[in-house]
Amino acid sequence: MASNVNPTVRRRRLGQELRRLRELKGMTAEEVAERLLVSQSKISRLENGRRSISQRDVRDLCGVYEVEDHRIVESLMQMAKDSRQQGWWHAFGDIPYSVYIGLETDAASLRVYEPQVVPGLLQTRAYAEAVVGGALPEATSADIDKRVQVRLRRQDRIQSDEHPLRLWAVLDEAALRRVVGNRQIMRDQLGHLIELSRLPHVTVQVMPFDMGAHPGVNGQYAILEFPDASDSSVVYLEGVTSDLYLEKANDVHSYSVMYEHLRAQALNADQTREFIAGIAKEYVR
Repeated sequence: MASNVNPTVRRRRLGQELRRLRELKGMTAEEVAERLLVSQSKISRLENGRRSISQRDVRDLCGVYEVEDHRIVESLMQMAKDSRQQGWWHAFGDIPYSVYIGLETDAASLRVYEPQVVPGLLQTRAYAEAVVGGALPEATSADIDKRVQVRLRRQDRIQSDEHPLRLWAVLDEAALRRVVGNRQIMRDQLGHLIELSRLPHVTVQVMPFDMGAHPGVNGQYAILEFPDASDSSVVYLEGVTSDLYLEKANDVHSYSVMYEHLRAQALNADQTREFIAGIAKEYVR
Protein backbone atom coordinates (compact mmCIF):
# COMPACT_ATOMS: atom_id res chain seq x y z
CA MET A 1 0.00 0.00 0.00
CA ALA A 2 1.33 3.44 -0.91
CA SER A 3 2.72 5.39 1.98
CA ASN A 4 0.90 8.57 1.02
CA VAL A 5 -2.60 7.13 1.50
CA ASN A 6 -4.30 9.18 4.20
CA PRO A 7 -5.38 7.60 7.51
CA THR A 8 -9.10 7.90 6.83
CA VAL A 9 -8.80 5.81 3.68
CA ARG A 10 -6.48 3.34 5.42
CA ARG A 11 -9.08 2.79 8.17
CA ARG A 12 -11.76 2.33 5.57
CA ARG A 13 -9.79 -0.27 3.63
CA LEU A 14 -8.85 -2.11 6.81
CA GLY A 15 -12.47 -2.11 7.93
CA GLN A 16 -13.56 -3.56 4.60
CA GLU A 17 -11.01 -6.36 4.94
CA LEU A 18 -12.13 -7.14 8.49
CA ARG A 19 -15.75 -7.28 7.32
CA ARG A 20 -14.73 -9.65 4.53
CA LEU A 21 -13.00 -11.97 7.03
CA ARG A 22 -16.06 -11.93 9.30
CA GLU A 23 -18.38 -12.79 6.42
CA LEU A 24 -16.06 -15.59 5.27
CA LYS A 25 -16.31 -16.99 8.80
CA GLY A 26 -20.11 -16.78 8.55
CA MET A 27 -20.43 -14.68 11.70
CA THR A 28 -22.64 -11.69 12.46
CA ALA A 29 -21.32 -8.53 14.07
CA GLU A 30 -23.38 -9.39 17.14
CA GLU A 31 -21.71 -12.80 17.47
CA VAL A 32 -18.26 -11.25 17.18
CA ALA A 33 -19.12 -8.65 19.79
CA GLU A 34 -20.26 -11.37 22.20
CA ARG A 35 -17.02 -13.29 21.72
CA LEU A 36 -14.89 -10.21 22.42
CA LEU A 37 -17.15 -8.82 25.18
CA VAL A 38 -17.57 -5.50 23.35
CA SER A 39 -20.59 -3.69 21.92
CA GLN A 40 -21.95 -4.52 18.49
CA SER A 41 -21.66 -0.82 17.62
CA LYS A 42 -17.88 -1.01 18.13
CA ILE A 43 -17.60 -3.82 15.60
CA SER A 44 -19.71 -1.81 13.16
CA ARG A 45 -17.60 1.33 13.63
CA LEU A 46 -14.40 -0.67 13.12
CA GLU A 47 -15.74 -2.15 9.90
CA ASN A 48 -16.99 1.11 8.44
CA GLY A 49 -13.75 2.94 9.26
CA ARG A 50 -15.38 5.60 11.42
CA ARG A 51 -13.00 5.07 14.34
CA SER A 52 -9.34 4.26 14.84
CA ILE A 53 -8.44 0.57 14.86
CA SER A 54 -5.74 -0.57 17.25
CA GLN A 55 -3.35 -3.41 16.54
CA ARG A 56 -4.88 -5.21 19.49
CA ASP A 57 -8.33 -4.92 17.90
CA VAL A 58 -6.95 -6.48 14.72
CA ARG A 59 -5.19 -9.27 16.61
CA ASP A 60 -8.34 -10.12 18.58
CA LEU A 61 -10.55 -10.11 15.49
CA CYS A 62 -8.10 -12.28 13.54
CA GLY A 63 -8.19 -14.70 16.48
CA VAL A 64 -11.98 -14.89 16.35
CA TYR A 65 -11.89 -15.38 12.58
CA GLU A 66 -9.17 -18.04 12.95
CA VAL A 67 -6.83 -16.41 10.45
CA GLU A 68 -3.92 -18.82 10.35
CA ASP A 69 -1.67 -17.05 7.83
CA HIS A 70 0.59 -14.90 10.00
CA ARG A 71 1.47 -12.77 6.97
CA ILE A 72 -2.15 -11.63 6.66
CA VAL A 73 -2.31 -10.85 10.37
CA GLU A 74 0.92 -8.87 10.25
CA SER A 75 -0.25 -6.98 7.17
CA LEU A 76 -3.54 -6.04 8.82
CA MET A 77 -1.78 -4.99 12.02
CA GLN A 78 0.56 -2.78 9.99
CA MET A 79 -2.47 -1.22 8.31
CA ALA A 80 -3.91 -0.53 11.77
CA LYS A 81 -0.66 1.12 12.85
CA ASP A 82 -0.52 3.27 9.71
CA SER A 83 -4.19 4.24 10.04
CA ARG A 84 -3.48 5.94 13.36
CA GLN A 85 -1.19 8.47 11.71
CA GLN A 86 -2.59 11.98 11.48
CA GLY A 87 -3.76 13.72 8.33
CA TRP A 88 -3.00 17.39 7.58
CA TRP A 89 -6.36 18.45 9.04
CA HIS A 90 -5.45 17.22 12.53
CA ALA A 91 -3.08 20.19 12.87
CA PHE A 92 -6.19 22.37 13.17
CA GLY A 93 -7.52 20.52 16.21
CA ASP A 94 -10.96 18.97 16.54
CA ILE A 95 -12.82 19.26 13.21
CA PRO A 96 -16.37 17.78 13.35
CA TYR A 97 -16.32 16.59 9.73
CA SER A 98 -12.76 15.21 9.76
CA VAL A 99 -13.91 11.87 8.30
CA TYR A 100 -15.31 13.69 5.29
CA ILE A 101 -12.12 15.72 4.84
CA GLY A 102 -10.10 12.52 4.83
CA LEU A 103 -12.33 11.04 2.13
CA GLU A 104 -12.32 14.23 0.07
CA THR A 105 -8.53 14.44 0.30
CA ASP A 106 -8.19 11.05 -1.40
CA ALA A 107 -11.15 11.26 -3.80
CA ALA A 108 -10.68 11.38 -7.56
CA SER A 109 -14.03 13.03 -8.20
CA LEU A 110 -16.76 14.79 -6.27
CA ARG A 111 -20.33 15.46 -7.33
CA VAL A 112 -22.19 17.86 -5.05
CA TYR A 113 -25.64 19.43 -4.95
CA GLU A 114 -25.94 22.55 -2.82
CA PRO A 115 -29.32 24.30 -2.39
CA GLN A 116 -28.40 27.05 0.09
CA VAL A 117 -24.83 28.30 -0.29
CA VAL A 118 -21.87 28.09 -2.66
CA PRO A 119 -19.96 24.81 -2.04
CA GLY A 120 -16.98 25.15 0.30
CA LEU A 121 -14.43 24.22 -2.36
CA LEU A 122 -15.59 27.19 -4.46
CA GLN A 123 -15.85 29.85 -1.74
CA THR A 124 -13.77 33.00 -1.36
CA ARG A 125 -12.26 33.71 2.05
CA ALA A 126 -14.69 36.56 2.78
CA TYR A 127 -17.69 34.46 1.76
CA ALA A 128 -16.44 31.51 3.84
CA GLU A 129 -16.02 33.72 6.91
CA ALA A 130 -19.55 35.06 6.51
CA VAL A 131 -21.04 31.58 5.96
CA VAL A 132 -19.31 30.02 8.96
CA GLY A 133 -20.08 32.99 11.19
CA GLY A 134 -23.73 32.96 10.20
CA ALA A 135 -24.14 29.21 10.55
CA LEU A 136 -22.43 29.14 13.96
CA PRO A 137 -23.59 32.30 15.77
CA GLU A 138 -22.11 31.17 19.10
CA ALA A 139 -18.67 30.28 17.68
CA THR A 140 -15.67 32.32 18.76
CA SER A 141 -13.63 34.24 16.22
CA ALA A 142 -10.84 31.70 16.73
CA ASP A 143 -13.18 28.79 15.91
CA ILE A 144 -14.46 30.58 12.81
CA ASP A 145 -10.92 31.29 11.65
CA LYS A 146 -9.93 27.64 12.16
CA ARG A 147 -12.83 26.38 10.08
CA VAL A 148 -12.12 28.91 7.34
CA GLN A 149 -8.45 27.93 7.25
CA VAL A 150 -9.41 24.28 6.86
CA ARG A 151 -11.85 25.15 4.09
CA LEU A 152 -9.22 27.11 2.19
CA ARG A 153 -6.72 24.28 2.61
CA ARG A 154 -9.26 21.85 1.18
CA GLN A 155 -9.39 23.99 -1.95
CA ASP A 156 -5.83 22.90 -2.78
CA ARG A 157 -7.45 19.83 -4.35
CA ILE A 158 -8.97 21.81 -7.19
CA GLN A 159 -6.06 24.26 -7.54
CA SER A 160 -3.48 21.46 -7.76
CA ASP A 161 -1.49 21.15 -10.98
CA GLU A 162 -1.04 17.42 -10.39
CA HIS A 163 -4.04 15.09 -10.03
CA PRO A 164 -6.66 17.79 -9.27
CA LEU A 165 -10.05 16.79 -7.91
CA ARG A 166 -12.71 16.44 -10.61
CA LEU A 167 -15.52 18.59 -9.24
CA TRP A 168 -19.08 18.78 -10.54
CA ALA A 169 -21.34 21.16 -8.63
CA VAL A 170 -25.05 21.82 -9.14
CA LEU A 171 -26.29 24.86 -7.24
CA ASP A 172 -29.81 26.02 -6.64
CA GLU A 173 -30.47 29.63 -7.69
CA ALA A 174 -31.08 30.40 -4.00
CA ALA A 175 -27.37 29.90 -3.32
CA LEU A 176 -26.60 32.77 -5.68
CA ARG A 177 -29.28 35.15 -4.44
CA ARG A 178 -28.82 34.64 -0.71
CA VAL A 179 -26.81 37.69 0.39
CA VAL A 180 -24.05 36.21 2.52
CA GLY A 181 -21.99 38.93 4.20
CA ASN A 182 -22.86 41.86 1.95
CA ARG A 183 -23.42 42.68 -1.71
CA GLN A 184 -19.73 43.27 -2.43
CA ILE A 185 -18.82 39.87 -0.97
CA MET A 186 -21.50 38.29 -3.14
CA ARG A 187 -20.28 40.09 -6.26
CA ASP A 188 -16.72 38.88 -5.63
CA GLN A 189 -17.94 35.37 -4.85
CA LEU A 190 -19.94 35.07 -8.06
CA GLY A 191 -16.98 36.36 -10.08
CA HIS A 192 -14.79 33.77 -8.38
CA LEU A 193 -17.35 31.08 -9.15
CA ILE A 194 -17.33 31.98 -12.85
CA GLU A 195 -13.53 31.94 -12.92
CA LEU A 196 -13.28 28.50 -11.29
CA SER A 197 -15.97 27.09 -13.56
CA ARG A 198 -13.61 27.64 -16.50
CA LEU A 199 -11.10 25.15 -15.11
CA PRO A 200 -11.11 21.96 -17.21
CA HIS A 201 -11.79 19.76 -14.18
CA VAL A 202 -14.54 21.93 -12.65
CA THR A 203 -18.13 22.04 -13.90
CA VAL A 204 -20.73 24.33 -12.35
CA GLN A 205 -24.44 24.22 -13.17
CA VAL A 206 -27.32 26.23 -11.75
CA MET A 207 -30.84 24.98 -11.13
CA PRO A 208 -33.04 28.07 -11.69
CA PHE A 209 -36.19 28.77 -9.72
CA ASP A 210 -38.22 28.43 -12.92
CA MET A 211 -37.44 24.71 -12.98
CA GLY A 212 -39.81 24.21 -10.05
CA ALA A 213 -39.67 20.93 -8.13
CA HIS A 214 -36.66 18.76 -8.97
CA PRO A 215 -34.71 15.74 -7.57
CA GLY A 216 -32.67 17.97 -5.26
CA VAL A 217 -35.51 19.39 -3.18
CA ASN A 218 -34.68 17.01 -0.32
CA GLY A 219 -31.44 18.81 0.39
CA GLN A 220 -27.66 18.87 0.04
CA TYR A 221 -25.57 15.79 -0.68
CA ALA A 222 -22.23 14.81 -2.17
CA ILE A 223 -20.96 11.70 -3.96
CA LEU A 224 -17.27 10.86 -3.66
CA GLU A 225 -15.48 8.44 -5.97
CA PHE A 226 -11.92 7.17 -5.55
CA PRO A 227 -9.04 6.28 -7.87
CA ASP A 228 -8.60 2.80 -6.38
CA ALA A 229 -11.26 0.40 -7.61
CA SER A 230 -11.26 -1.33 -4.22
CA ASP A 231 -12.59 1.83 -2.55
CA SER A 232 -16.34 1.99 -3.00
CA SER A 233 -18.06 5.31 -3.65
CA VAL A 234 -19.56 7.21 -0.72
CA VAL A 235 -22.63 9.43 -0.44
CA TYR A 236 -22.16 12.14 2.20
CA LEU A 237 -25.11 13.83 3.92
CA GLU A 238 -24.17 16.67 6.27
CA GLY A 239 -26.09 17.03 9.54
CA VAL A 240 -26.16 19.52 12.40
CA THR A 241 -24.86 17.21 15.12
CA SER A 242 -23.76 14.19 13.06
CA ASP A 243 -23.14 13.27 9.45
CA LEU A 244 -24.31 10.28 7.42
CA TYR A 245 -22.12 8.21 5.09
CA LEU A 246 -23.83 5.80 2.71
CA GLU A 247 -21.68 3.12 1.08
CA LYS A 248 -24.12 0.37 0.09
CA ALA A 249 -24.22 -0.06 -3.68
CA ASN A 250 -28.00 0.47 -3.86
CA ASP A 251 -27.80 3.74 -1.91
CA VAL A 252 -24.94 5.10 -4.03
CA HIS A 253 -26.78 4.08 -7.21
CA SER A 254 -29.99 5.83 -6.13
CA TYR A 255 -28.18 9.09 -5.39
CA SER A 256 -26.15 8.84 -8.59
CA VAL A 257 -29.29 8.45 -10.68
CA MET A 258 -30.85 11.40 -8.87
CA TYR A 259 -27.73 13.47 -9.61
CA GLU A 260 -27.93 12.62 -13.31
CA HIS A 261 -31.47 13.99 -13.35
CA LEU A 262 -30.22 17.15 -11.61
CA ARG A 263 -27.49 17.66 -14.20
CA ALA A 264 -29.95 17.08 -17.04
CA GLN A 265 -32.47 19.63 -15.75
CA ALA A 266 -30.00 22.34 -14.71
CA LEU A 267 -28.59 25.00 -17.03
CA ASN A 268 -25.54 23.82 -18.94
CA ALA A 269 -22.07 25.22 -18.16
CA ASP A 270 -22.19 28.13 -20.62
CA GLN A 271 -25.76 29.08 -19.70
CA THR A 272 -24.76 28.89 -16.04
CA ARG A 273 -21.88 31.37 -16.46
CA GLU A 274 -24.23 33.81 -18.23
CA PHE A 275 -26.83 33.33 -15.51
CA ILE A 276 -24.31 33.92 -12.69
CA ALA A 277 -22.91 36.98 -14.46
CA GLY A 278 -26.41 38.45 -14.70
CA ILE A 279 -27.00 38.06 -10.96
CA ALA A 280 -23.54 39.52 -10.22
CA LYS A 281 -24.56 42.68 -12.13
CA GLU A 282 -27.58 43.01 -9.85
CA TYR A 283 -25.24 43.18 -6.84
CA VAL A 284 -23.40 46.08 -8.48
CA ARG A 285 -26.62 48.07 -8.67
